[in-house]
Amino acid sequence: MSPFESFLSGQFEDYIAYRHQLGYDTKGLQWVLRTLDRHLLRKKAEPADLTPAFFLSLQAGLQAQSKSVNRLLSTTRMFFNYLVRKDVCQDNPLKDIPLLPEERFIPYIFSPAQIDRLLEALGRSLRREPTYFVKELGIYLAILLLARCGMRIYEPLRLKRHHFRADDNTLYVEKTKFKKDRLIPIPGAVAVEITNYLAVRQSLWGADDNPYLLAASPKKPFYDYLIRPRFHQAVGDIGLSCPRQTIGTTNIGSPTPHSLRHSFAVNTLKRITETGRSPQHALPVLAAYLGHCEYKHTTKYLKLLDASHRHNLVAFIQTQAHRP
Repeated sequence: MSPFESFLSGQFEDYIAYRHQLGYDTKGLQWVLRTLDRHLLRKKAEPADLTPAFFLSLQAGLQAQSKSVNRLLSTTRMFFNYLVRKDVCQDNPLKDIPLLPEERFIPYIFSPAQIDRLLEALGRSLRREPTYFVKELGIYLAILLLARCGMRIYEPLRLKRHHFRADDNTLYVEKTKFKKDRLIPIPGAVAVEITNYLAVRQSLWGADDNPYLLAASPKKPFYDYLIRPRFHQAVGDIGLSCPRQTIGTTNIGSPTPHSLRHSFAVNTLKRITETGRSPQHALPVLAAYLGHCEYKHTTKYLKLLDASHRHNLVAFIQTQAHRP
């Protein structure tokens, strides 16, 4: 059954199939086209209604950040370019519609000392009763991998047991955000933590047949909703809780599990700079380690030097906002 109901439903399905054949991930595309489809239905639009004014009203009516609105308009523009190439329409009604100015985002950055304190607080909070201990260690280990290896939150939760190679301290990360697999070296201390976790798991659970490296039970994998509350609890325990803020066109991020990935990248580049090497030359290696498909996704980590730079930048923005 088609998820689309407007007069463009057939064209939407054809375009998704076309992009899929080219090897692109179409999940985000489907979100855009469903949003457009609903707007067409609300406005009871016909082909003659698809004018620049129609899409300007769509742009103005979206209750979302400028980045999301621009993504929707850019994807819709590409869709109409496709229709022009197919001779379905003569002109692209979005070709002259400008993108909105995008908000600036400043992510939360943990210093290396703060990360150590976070992990210590998390370790102290573990319930050590045999009923809970394996699950508790799994939560700790998931957050440890975010902090020490710069993983996305779902990546440690998808790891299988055979993805960990204790003989050379590596993890094989499969099917990431950009559909890339990568083999990454991990710190020796992290490899020891994984080995100890597996030994405790075998001791308390016996020979379980759960294929996942991290397991919530002998039969169930981990889910991110088990990780996030414990992360935020540890952040609060060390006094780093702070709300997300929007000042003018700048969004100031609060601590989230993804902040550990940002912090890993920023702190890695800082260590490279302190040794006298160029962080620009290190970007290809860091991009491969983080699983980025293009360097442009990694260069965003050059915007902040370290946690102190981030703190000073936020303080400056707040001061400017309160000036008369």
